[in-house]
Amino acid sequence: MATSWNTIAIVGVGMIGGSIGQGMLQRGLAQRVVGVGRNAERLQLALETGAVSETTTDFAEGVRSAELIIVCTPVETIPEIVATVAEHCPAEALITDAGSTKAEIVTTISESELGATFVGSHPMAGSEKAGVAHADPNLLSDRVVIVTPTTTTNRDTCERLIGFWKSLGAKVYEMSPTEHDRAVASISHLPHLVASALAAATPESFLHLAATGWQDTTRIASGDAELWRQILQQNRTSILNHLSDFENVLASFREGLEREDDSAILKLLIEGKQRRDALAD
Repeated sequence: MATSWNTIAIVGVGMIGGSIGQGMLQRGLAQRVVGVGRNAERLQLALETGAVSETTTDFAEGVRSAELIIVCTPVETIPEIVATVAEHCPAEALITDAGSTKAEIVTTISESELGATFVGSHPMAGSEKAGVAHADPNLLSDRVVIVTPTTTTNRDTCERLIGFWKSLGAKVYEMSPTEHDRAVASISHLPHLVASALAAATPESFLHLAATGWQDTTRIASGDAELWRQILQQNRTSILNHLSDFENVLASFREGLEREDDSAILKLLIEGKQRRDALAD
């Protein structure tokens, strides 16, 4: 049975935060979902779309009674916001985040005197669209969420957080922050970099001819550029490692084309198809 929460606070009620709030309220999993942020107009939209039940621009007031606080802001801001809410939330409250990087965030938070419990999370969901207007209460249904406890994380606390994500329909995996960053560099961060590079390399004069192949491959390049700059910088070491692997494969394609080696090109295409087909749609 899913745990019912009295009060949850969401700091940063955009598409991810709004989807979490809608999911909790529509499933009756929380009595109160407080939207916390600095922009009153955006918070009002979150209220109107049913992502939260109340809002405030006062961080201290917003988390004062919260049992669970989810920080859904850009990755560079997460440690500072976690430290701020930790000063005002109940001692027994659990704080998590929705950041796409983990090692730097968790290290920075663990090195501070937090006075509250933080366990990192990363919902592997969303799209290139931003803002609470694109929130979806079923966004996490059958989608992956990675939880990143450390060696000092209390087991009961971790299970409590896992239960929260599962109540929204997510499939939850546990990884260390470092393991998380290595994995998502390959399956999330590098694909965004490649999509952006492909879009940027396409002559503008050809765009009117672009069909679904180009559109599907470059879709994620439409994501918030500043948000992705932060992600790429924070996880640059792992991304560079996987970028080297990608460059090696790309070089093999170039070599096959230069040599007119059909068998080598076919082999690479088959390997790519098999890897993609191994993941069910």
